[in-house]
Amino acid sequence: MNTILFSHSYFLRFDPKQWSIGQPYAPLGTLYAAALMRENGYNVSLFDTMFVAGPSEVEPALDQANPDFFVIYDDGFNYLTKMCLTNMREAAFSMCKMAKARGCTVIVSSSDSTDRYEEYLKEGADFVLIGEAEQTLLELVDHIRAGESNTDLIPGLAYMKDGLALKTRPRPVLKDLDSLPLPAWDLVDLEPYRDSWLKNAGYFSINMGTTRGCPFKCNWCAKPIYGNRYNSRSPQNVIKELKLLKERYPIDHIWFCDDIFGLKPGWVLEFAQLVQQENLRTRFKIQSRADLLVDEELVNALAAAGCENVWIGAESGSQKILDAMDKGTTVGQIHIATKAMKKAGIKPSFFIQFGYPGEDKTDIAKTIKMINELLPFEIGISVSYPLPGTVFYDRVKADLKKKTNWTDSDEMALMFNNTFAPTYYKQLHRYVHQNYHMHLAKNSLLKLIKNPLGANAQSLKKALSVIYYSPATYIERLRLNQLEKA
Repeated sequence: MNTILFSHSYFLRFDPKQWSIGQPYAPLGTLYAAALMRENGYNVSLFDTMFVAGPSEVEPALDQANPDFFVIYDDGFNYLTKMCLTNMREAAFSMCKMAKARGCTVIVSSSDSTDRYEEYLKEGADFVLIGEAEQTLLELVDHIRAGESNTDLIPGLAYMKDGLALKTRPRPVLKDLDSLPLPAWDLVDLEPYRDSWLKNAGYFSINMGTTRGCPFKCNWCAKPIYGNRYNSRSPQNVIKELKLLKERYPIDHIWFCDDIFGLKPGWVLEFAQLVQQENLRTRFKIQSRADLLVDEELVNALAAAGCENVWIGAESGSQKILDAMDKGTTVGQIHIATKAMKKAGIKPSFFIQFGYPGEDKTDIAKTIKMINELLPFEIGISVSYPLPGTVFYDRVKADLKKKTNWTDSDEMALMFNNTFAPTYYKQLHRYVHQNYHMHLAKNSLLKLIKNPLGANAQSLKKALSVIYYSPATYIERLRLNQLEKA
């Protein structure tokens, strides 16, 4: 009872938008769990589903490894897995059944299984790990290996007993993140990741996590794994991993995939100093909040460490909507933070959310106006997506019918009754993107007119794209107007 085959349930091919973008990240959460189990004497291997055609491809890996335990351990650091897409869930169910048929003890850990543990248990899982799962996995497998059958006292667990799905008491989140071994990067074949990145982006990016959890209480944000607690690795521990990655792999870029990077006071400044001392400056992107980035000292430290892109949850240009979301930020802070980042040479990018309950045409117009004025580097647009365990979900669950999750990340389906019909929000998505690119083109054209001698092929192409985006935006606006009246 010593062999564990790890996998996860994110299949890039099942998500057409992400497959076409071609910028995948390895399953970091899975690699952490595998590293801990290996450190404790277990023989571990990985079946990486990222590039495979379907769940049936796990069968040869199961036959070859002949594992005692098959563990589907999803990457809780990646927002795509947190969306709980239905096609990934079905794939997880299939893998559970294949492993169960071969006599494996089947264990699952994911945001989706934490919310829907009974479904997973009925589809072949012997155990579902609830919440942060490394320590629960170790305790459970040690328990089974020792021949113990009663798991009632292991916290953070769900299982079937006498035909009923039971949950044990919650497990407290891990405070000392430095106590975990570094992720088992040697288990994953990074060449397909590198090839995809180089083909689609021209550089290779890898993912790292420095913190877990988020203490803020945006009422639409689900936190089934780490909850509202916020714990951080030490800057020294992060530097140790960064050194290892740069020595082993010729990486060009890092995505620090924390929900919020560097929230702990003084952390970013110390990290920036260590990066410079160790000559480890590497281009990276992070996720943060507008209210944290009004501090110019912090923004400058991020820039000094190598930060080139910050994604913030701007969400809306309407203070009414931000307040309804319990976002805890202001439109004014979004403006100040954006300007501070641009001044420091950092590219600000916005997550935008349309369709929150109570949002009307005026609120939508304010959001579009904010985007046009601030011209972020990139925008990611979604419609409000209710996930179990949130205040927002409880507000709209009466409207949810059979459909409670998207099939893929680009579905953009509004699953509850709102101000406009679902087709309106899909068209709004198209219009806002075209409008944004039109304003970027106009801005480039103005710069070109003011400084024609500074033009190059790229800036000229960007400026001239106004010829395409202006009529395209006009057409998309007409379509939006028609849907608004429908």
